[in-house]
Amino acid sequence: MSDTHWQPSGSLENLKIRARLLQSIRAFFAERKVLEVETPALSPASVTDPQLQSFITRYSQSDYYLQTSPEFYMKRLLAAGSGDIYQIARVFRLDEKGRHHNPEFSLLEWYRLAFDHHQLMDEVEQLLQCCMSFEVTVRRVSYQQAFQQALEIDPLTSDAQQLQACALQHQIEVPQGMTVDDKDMWLDWLMVSAVAPAFEKDRFIFIYDYPASQAALARLSSEDARVAHRFELYYGELELANGFYELTDAAEQRRRFESENLEREKSGLSPVPIDERLLSALESGLPDCAGVALGLDRLLMLMTEAGSISEVMGFSVE
Repeated sequence: MSDTHWQPSGSLENLKIRARLLQSIRAFFAERKVLEVETPALSPASVTDPQLQSFITRYSQSDYYLQTSPEFYMKRLLAAGSGDIYQIARVFRLDEKGRHHNPEFSLLEWYRLAFDHHQLMDEVEQLLQCCMSFEVTVRRVSYQQAFQQALEIDPLTSDAQQLQACALQHQIEVPQGMTVDDKDMWLDWLMVSAVAPAFEKDRFIFIYDYPASQAALARLSSEDARVAHRFELYYGELELANGFYELTDAAEQRRRFESENLEREKSGLSPVPIDERLLSALESGLPDCAGVALGLDRLLMLMTEAGSISEVMGFSVE
């Protein structure tokens, strides 16, 4: 029997659909005069988010990180006066492999000056209308409303013990290692196991205004300090995009990075070097803007009705 392991993981037809999607994206942003940019995949700093793990390599006797997102470099471009920008980037996340995950994947990330998160949600919807072969309808629900509708609990006022009791009440299986007093861990688990599965299966939905503790790169609401201006886009329970009305305060950003590194250490993870160049860029003045990252491979899964992310890639990680 001949060896076929050399074959692409995705079909040639799906790769043609990928090429057409990239053409549509570039046309969409060219029409809006948004500049396409490229930034490095390697950096001496990386994200401090305890939920994201970076690949580490050695260069010139120092550790370098494969970027989980081009965000920090793109914000430096914004601070340097680039204006509106977008990038189709290859990004890397350690320990992500499965039906919807590959450790290397394609991310569309863009930033719009003088936009807030609601205006950026409008543009995400316009991009979907441009790219998808079916009529796009998008519902918008706040994070608080989503929890109240699915579990009849307020995520902003409930503590970790109340969230744990909610899980038990709804017979939600709790994985080993859940920390009893970690509210964010319970919120994440309830979102994955109960809230997102309740979303309509054949429709896009924006979830917006996340708890402040879950939005380290977003500015806080001026009306409710418990809430930050972050949104996520789902199709059914599949997460597609993550966006922010961007934080521009360098001192506050440093405090959040340091807090996340403390959380990493509490979880037994190594702290990550804080990106001092990003903080210097914020100090010099990041313009008022909103930004979003959209997973292109997952979007292609919807466009092709693929059962696995590997089916829309030339080659998945082998």
